[in-house]
Amino acid sequence: MANVLVFSETNNGNVKPVTLEILGKLTGQSIDVAVIGDLADDQVKVLAEYGAGKVHKLNGANLEKYSPEGYANALHGFISGGSYDYVMTGATSLAKDMVPRLATKFDAGMASDCVNFLFEGDTFQGTRPLFAGKCLAKVSLQGPKPHFITVRPNALGMPESPTAGAGTASDASVEAGEIRAAIKEIIASASEKVDLTEANIIISGGRAMKNPENFSILSEMADVIGATVGASRAAVDSGYAAPSMQVGQTGKTVSPSLYIACGISGAIQHLAGMRTSKVIVAINTDPDAPIFTKADYGIVGDLYKIVPIMTEEFKKILA
Repeated sequence: MANVLVFSETNNGNVKPVTLEILGKLTGQSIDVAVIGDLADDQVKVLAEYGAGKVHKLNGANLEKYSPEGYANALHGFISGGSYDYVMTGATSLAKDMVPRLATKFDAGMASDCVNFLFEGDTFQGTRPLFAGKCLAKVSLQGPKPHFITVRPNALGMPESPTAGAGTASDASVEAGEIRAAIKEIIASASEKVDLTEANIIISGGRAMKNPENFSILSEMADVIGATVGASRAAVDSGYAAPSMQVGQTGKTVSPSLYIACGISGAIQHLAGMRTSKVIVAINTDPDAPIFTKADYGIVGDLYKIVPIMTEEFKKILA
């Protein structure tokens, strides 16, 4: 049995879903969870329901706002006082920025952006994509412990019957140390939609959208089914969508349960960012578009006719 610490980010006071995905795969291990800042009792209860034995709330000066140095220093101090074999967290923007720095402080190994894993006794065996997702590699970690692992959001899926843990909450005082580069302000997106990397349903538009205004038909469908709207690089480069909406090798990598590609040809760079989606639906006028080779369901036709019809059907179904 391995001693595992799961670092959980929060969003508006709630633990991020990827934390629960990770906890659901750790059955049989000794599990602690660490969060920076306070956490409400109801969220501690949620973590306990998914297997957390202890929940550590880390507090200290200069941790009100995220900084890679501050968070890494604080977690380094806390982890050093424990006996953890592995430290795991979601492969979010924050983790991609901070966890490599933290692993370096321990001179420890790291497996990033894993899409699956299992434990054989106390030994970690992970799966992660290589070469823009063209192949999958089996990885293990050697050398000094703790080892560090980040897991792609939505890749594991929520466990159907999680194993409950004790969920004992405690406060811990940590130090951010010297912060040489401070973040003055984080400007949140005006949209209240879930971020693309964590969205369970994504509707993306390509160059065929023709202008920014036409993305409204995708937004209408997204509102009906609770999806987040994305875009291909071609649409972003053409000025039709914001860079934060870009899905692909040079944008965001996503793993939703449902990905609907509208007017996207399916260049390899775009496929690299969404090929691990559970179900892919493609809408394109070109029957030979490469996207159809990866799609589970394909619709050959005009997206401006098909998307509104789908939206109305979804309204009827969900009514």
